[in-house]
Amino acid sequence: MELRITGYDHPDAEKLTAAVQQEYVRRYGDMDLTEMRAEHFVDPQGIFVVGYLDGAPVACGGWRVKDGGHPHLRDGDAELKRMFVVPAARGRGLSRTLLRHLEELAGRAGRRRLVLETGTEQPEAVALYESEGYLPITKFGIYRDAPECICLGKELSAA
Repeated sequence: MELRITGYDHPDAEKLTAAVQQEYVRRYGDMDLTEMRAEHFVDPQGIFVVGYLDGAPVACGGWRVKDGGHPHLRDGDAELKRMFVVPAARGRGLSRTLLRHLEELAGRAGRRRLVLETGTEQPEAVALYESEGYLPITKFGIYRDAPECICLGKELSAA
């Protein structure tokens, strides 16, 4: 898989993030209403990456700075957002490759911890994150009071 930093407003990123929103509708009954803006994913505030197989966009994900000014987060945090692989490309380890790439980029940018929100209706995501060393953290974000909400974090190695 070829990984490219595209920005959140790149047409391929927009296509994939629209698809992930439909995945949330299918699994939870509604789209994710978390505020997301393209400027959240512009270096040094964040990064958004699209993965390509044979020139076709098949995966996406990014991180954005979330320092201690946000409840239950701390200085040096980055929030992982919109991790997604199209159904036809699943089962090939692409999400793991993308996750490790995002962790590396966040570490290089001086981020000390990656945090994320996922949910009980995404067992594949939970299994991936746990297998990569993510541990439960205090819930944050707009879904922190939802029983389906799962928040995880991982300390990053210094680059």
